Amino acid sequence: MSEKKQLTSPIDFSSVLAAAVHDMKNSLFLLIQSIENLSNDLAPENSKAREQVASVHYEASRLNTNLVQILSLYRAELESLPITVDECFVSDLIDDVVGSNNIYIEQKEIVVKANVDLNLSWYLDRELIYLLINDVLVNALRYGTSQICISAQVEDDCLHICVEDDGIGYPTSMLEKSHEDLADFQLSQGRTGLGLFFARLIASAHSQGKLQGEISLSNGGSLGGSVFRVKIP
Repeated sequence: MSEKKQLTSPIDFSSVLAAAVHDMKNSLFLLIQSIENLSNDLAPENSKAREQVASVHYEASRLNTNLVQILSLYRAELESLPITVDECFVSDLIDDVVGSNNIYIEQKEIVVKANVDLNLSWYLDRELIYLLINDVLVNALRYGTSQICISAQVEDDCLHICVEDDGIGYPTSMLEKSHEDLADFQLSQGRTGLGLFFARLIASAHSQGKLQGEISLSNGGSLGGSVFRVKIP
């Protein structure tokens, strides 16, 4: 007589999922590198192929960003999200973000202007702020029309980094969500919830005395579209 047994495992599923996401992120990074190499090998006159490669690169980059966000949020849940604050030249940081999206920028024929003092430096977690600004730029490239401006300046003892585009602006639902406390954030509401939550989490992880980092969303600005601002004390 056969006996049915239920397969059980003592392994925490969330840990297994986090490990799987980490492996997928590494594989996706290699894929993105291959796409970039392919783009460099394509003839300039082969516009259709270059457009397709740029679109694939954009979607792969978005997926990679989402995987990084998931891993970071998992670590934050375990209270082990690493924060490494060190001096960083802001212009170099912005240049790296723009450079990593150059394929899609050229395909969309969008002019990305950086208005940052070359001597401006600040103490922050470069990797986390890079991920934050990169996610904002990727969205600006998707919804912008022809121009994007990234600026940085110091106001009231805080570094303000601002990303503006000339698109139609943020929908009302996103503007309202940007003012919610982290504890009240509902990721199930809207497809943009994860990115906003991640940005709020990174900003709030940077603090100095009574000052704490924060983000803000608005419409208008110098280009008439969406305006994303992160404040880092």
